[in-house]
Amino acid sequence: MTLIEVRELGRTIAYSFEDMMKYHGPGSPGGVAHAFKVMERAFALLTADGEVPARREIVLRTSFGGPGARDGFELVTRAVSGERYTVDRSLARPELGRERERFVFEVSYGGRSVTLVLRDGYVPPEFIDLARKDGRSAADDARLDELKAEMAERVMGADAADVYDRAEA
Repeated sequence: MTLIEVRELGRTIAYSFEDMMKYHGPGSPGGVAHAFKVMERAFALLTADGEVPARREIVLRTSFGGPGARDGFELVTRAVSGERYTVDRSLARPELGRERERFVFEVSYGGRSVTLVLRDGYVPPEFIDLARKDGRSAADDARLDELKAEMAERVMGADAADVYDRAEA
């Protein structure tokens, strides 16, 4: 089982995807999965081999405003409550297409930053259609829940480097 590790007060704290889901609740498993893979990928790029990042020194900016991702980041980094988490719509990259344009994450740690963008194949067009639809029906909401669960499974079943690509800032 892959774990996300951070340091605080001289101790290492490890979080699983299941831990993040318990904190968030059942609403947005896909967003939680994206947060997990972003941290897994970014921490590997921003730290030396074997270094565990200091929890309260991680800064996150994203154009993705989903509650699952926000809660995943908050549990692990305390960035939301520490005012080191910003949703900035200007980070969106429309050139990536509507399925990927908002899945842009800038993670900073130790004086370094990395920008990650979602690779193709992890967010289906149907998900975007339903997520952005005004006046969804009960059937729409049920289908959206299915798509969220499928996305979480797809994202968590892949290596972080296969889900998120390092991009130019």
